[in-house]
Amino acid sequence: MDIIIYLVDFFVHLDKYLPVIIQSFGVWAYVIVFLVIFCETGLVVAPILPGDSLLFALGSIAALGALNLELLLILLCIAAIAGNMVNYTIGHFLGPKVFHYENNRFFKKEYLIKTHQFYEKHGGKTIIITRFMPIVRTFAPFVAGIGAMTYPKFTLYNIVGGVAWVCTFLLGGYFFGNIPSVKNNFTLVILAIIILSIMPGIIEYWRRRLVAVRQ
Repeated sequence: MDIIIYLVDFFVHLDKYLPVIIQSFGVWAYVIVFLVIFCETGLVVAPILPGDSLLFALGSIAALGALNLELLLILLCIAAIAGNMVNYTIGHFLGPKVFHYENNRFFKKEYLIKTHQFYEKHGGKTIIITRFMPIVRTFAPFVAGIGAMTYPKFTLYNIVGGVAWVCTFLLGGYFFGNIPSVKNNFTLVILAIIILSIMPGIIEYWRRRLVAVRQ
């Protein structure tokens, strides 16, 4: 429970914790954020890691000169694209048998099933759309690797989605993160980003519930 409380506190107060990490680790801070983005997109056991909010916070810090924006753009685009490729590969080798796994501490079968249903509705565009949807974006390349999409097609959508996602939030933080009204309410902005990011998933969930009830 203490770990969960700490993680929540870290996620919503990135503007306080990130400067400490940057000051403590120097150039290694780039490696740390690279690994966070890579794992958040590349490992199905790590969907709770910060993504959208982290990118926005990094952009706002880069605007102050503490980080190099160009280097962040390059590194984090690579991390996002490479993470999805690893995730796709893992899904490809594990295959359909993964659907027989039961929920445990690190793996939620329900997320996998919901992502598969999302594929059935949106097709290949899922890789781009889910880049902006926490948790689902971690499972999307995994499901694609199981058989929902060929590798060349996946690679194209992966690159487009990865670059669009990183640039949207990183540049958003860079240009808007230090506006007084945003900076003075940064925690609320981070919470808003998180809520808006998960809203499509919530809406889809309740839509399915309503359809099931009517049937």
